Amino acid sequence: MLKFIKNWILPIAIITGALMHKWVIQLSFLTPYLLFIMLLLTFCKISFKDIRFHSAHIWLLLIQLIGSITLYYALLPFGAVIAQGAMLCVLMPTATAAAIVTGLLGGSVGFLTAYALFCNLAVAVAAPVYFSLTGLSEALSFTQSVWYMSQKIFPILVLPLLLALVLRYLTPKIHKAILAVPQLTFYLWIVALIIVMGNITVELLHPNSSDYGIVAGLIIISLFLCCIQFLVGRRIGKHYGDTISAGQGLGQKNTILAIWMAHNYLHPLTAIAPAGYILWQNIINSYQLYRKRKKDVVNSV
Repeated sequence: MLKFIKNWILPIAIITGALMHKWVIQLSFLTPYLLFIMLLLTFCKISFKDIRFHSAHIWLLLIQLIGSITLYYALLPFGAVIAQGAMLCVLMPTATAAAIVTGLLGGSVGFLTAYALFCNLAVAVAAPVYFSLTGLSEALSFTQSVWYMSQKIFPILVLPLLLALVLRYLTPKIHKAILAVPQLTFYLWIVALIIVMGNITVELLHPNSSDYGIVAGLIIISLFLCCIQFLVGRRIGKHYGDTISAGQGLGQKNTILAIWMAHNYLHPLTAIAPAGYILWQNIINSYQLYRKRKKDVVNSV
């Protein structure tokens, strides 16, 4: 039964969040706390002495940081919401579950784990600046806007890392107890996904948010950018001898974090882009895992 739930958890969470949106939206305040705990659990699993910076990390970071803001200004003539959605699809950091998928595909977990760490730190610095550049906070100056958003975003992305270090070296018993519950991150992800899907459903049902042309555009853009980032990441990885890890690092995103950012700092409809990305990246990952299992069966014969 548990295996069935895991295999179908994506559609189950989406449908649950959509159908129960009136109740689920009341839990929206929990999202940043869930994100914090999920990142804390992820960082607790990292052996920091094994973290190594790789040349490929530079290219992946440049694509995320420079590519996202460049894409925003390139698409701005088509509308601010479309531009913000595209920016978010590229800027959002690597998913906490990417290391697991990378390991299943036969990639380097160490490479991916290191990149996820560097990526989260980079986004913690870049996101407040980029979101301020969208001009949505008209009541604040650029500097005030950056400071305000930094106070909100930086703790969620960086404090879990610092706390993980404290737990590892100052309270090893608590750290060990956390590691003894490896599935906790998975269950927290389910809860967070249900909540954000409830928020998106409410936004789509809102009378002022019935522009389905924009919604369709965001879904199409998320599909295009998802495929492109997996392909570009794999191309960069191939050059450095690690196709799988680089592909997952650039392509598999922390969509829950992106949806939360969209609802808090961008136009709410922007959240449709990372919501669509959830579906596309899971389809790609499922296909990759299917090919890997098929290849292993052939090799074992």
